[in-house]
Amino acid sequence: MRASIVRNIGLAFVALLLTAGVAEAHAGASGASGFFAGFLHPIMGPDHVAAMMAVGLWGAQLGRPAIWLLPITFPVVMAFGGLLGLVGAPMPGFEIGIALSGVLLGAAVLTEARPPLFAAAILVGIFAIFHGYAHGAELPVGENALFFSMGFVAGTGLLHGIGIVIGLLYQWRWGKVAVRAAGGAVGVVGAVFLWNAIA
Repeated sequence: MRASIVRNIGLAFVALLLTAGVAEAHAGASGASGFFAGFLHPIMGPDHVAAMMAVGLWGAQLGRPAIWLLPITFPVVMAFGGLLGLVGAPMPGFEIGIALSGVLLGAAVLTEARPPLFAAAILVGIFAIFHGYAHGAELPVGENALFFSMGFVAGTGLLHGIGIVIGLLYQWRWGKVAVRAAGGAVGVVGAVFLWNAIA
């Protein structure tokens, strides 16, 4: 059973990489540039990396159906937040929301929080709006907005997948300690960014 889960996650990674390759092949130079700029945007930001990996960690910790529902909810809602950022809709304090996502999601993993599934999905969705807004608002000048958006959604999916793979260690006794420690590390990263955001 565990081997099957790991294999399915691996296949999902392969599919993601193939999708990226197809997008590059059909996008042209400008589209490919926008896609990879978007793909790297969440990966190059420690605050984004921490929170997005925490979504995968928490989903794996909660088990089915959260293991797939939370990592799907985040990028779907994040795309809406990205649209708000692209059109310049005001969202004061979104940096605080991003930092809080790391603090609270990390704390959820660390404390093994098990809220109702809908509550977990709503929490993840709220934080996704802040992350998406940041991606959309920081669209590089001259880049294709559509391919940039596709890129940051794909990058987010990759980070969720990494979080899930690490979270699968939770099935073993020693793995529980490792996963909870990872949640604590996410919380610390979020706390640092929160301090910087409000200082």
